[in-house]
Amino acid sequence: MEAPRLETLPPPPSVISAIKAGFDTISTHLAVILLPLALDLFLWLGPRLNIEKVLLPASELNQSLAEMPSVPTTTLEQVFTYYADFAKNFNLFSSLSTFPIGISSLLRGIQPADNPLGLPQIIPVASLEGILGWGLLFTVVGWLGGAVYYRWVASLVMPKGEKVHLAAVGQSFSLSILYTILAFGIGMPLFLILFLLYIFSPVIGQGLLLVLGFMSMWLVVPLYFAGHGIFMSSQDMFSSIFTGVRLARFTLPTSSLFVLCVLVINMGLNYLWSMPQSNSWMLLVGILGHAFINTALLSASFIYYRDTTAWLQIIFDKLKAGAAAPRV
Repeated sequence: MEAPRLETLPPPPSVISAIKAGFDTISTHLAVILLPLALDLFLWLGPRLNIEKVLLPASELNQSLAEMPSVPTTTLEQVFTYYADFAKNFNLFSSLSTFPIGISSLLRGIQPADNPLGLPQIIPVASLEGILGWGLLFTVVGWLGGAVYYRWVASLVMPKGEKVHLAAVGQSFSLSILYTILAFGIGMPLFLILFLLYIFSPVIGQGLLLVLGFMSMWLVVPLYFAGHGIFMSSQDMFSSIFTGVRLARFTLPTSSLFVLCVLVINMGLNYLWSMPQSNSWMLLVGILGHAFINTALLSASFIYYRDTTAWLQIIFDKLKAGAAAPRV
């Protein structure tokens, strides 16, 4: 008996079908969008925690960079402008939107200066300890909210009769802590190197960024699906990471296409949602649209993960059966 031929194996799950199923699921369970909706409304209409007083004064930074030899004037002005805008507009409450498991937010990166109710209340943070303390608190709250959000969405697409266990919340915390350690241990040094290279030679800096971008393509899929096994299969952190790596290894063309579609839809529509001015109530339409679309895409990712892992299991079982069968 021969091993099963390729034409007898079932086709992999469809990317388009998974995305469509994700939108259909959220359309019938709109209550799940309340978490991202509430977070964005708070960041838009609520008070702001400002960290400008604690950061290095802009004048001192400008003087320090000006004293550095061979730094192009144009690059210096760009760095100074970006730093000044960041120090003035950054809202520490945006730490409530966390990565990799967290509640999605449209306004996390926009940081609007005003809203339809007028200028928001500005609460300055007076010390570095305050920034670290509040930032840690909001991050932990964001992880907890993200775990609840992911658990809620995952429960909508679980196979009939199965439930998402509460232990998934603890495992998601462990995964978030691991990602944070990797971000500071690997991401921060890389960012510093890119920053310094860009100051002295924007061409070299952009070239290194392009190389890192190509290298990251091999990591995006396993990183994207690293936490799905925690909520869909009640796996521990390391088992979930391994399942994400295995999914990427055996389905890379299709799974990378799925992740690419999610990123393109998300980024493209975020640009559309952000078009209204922050002091216009029309931005509420963008906030609602962002909450629905991102939740639907998250639902689609759980559906794709569920169907793809089931498909891989069928393939492995058939291949094992074919290999174990006696040849005639």
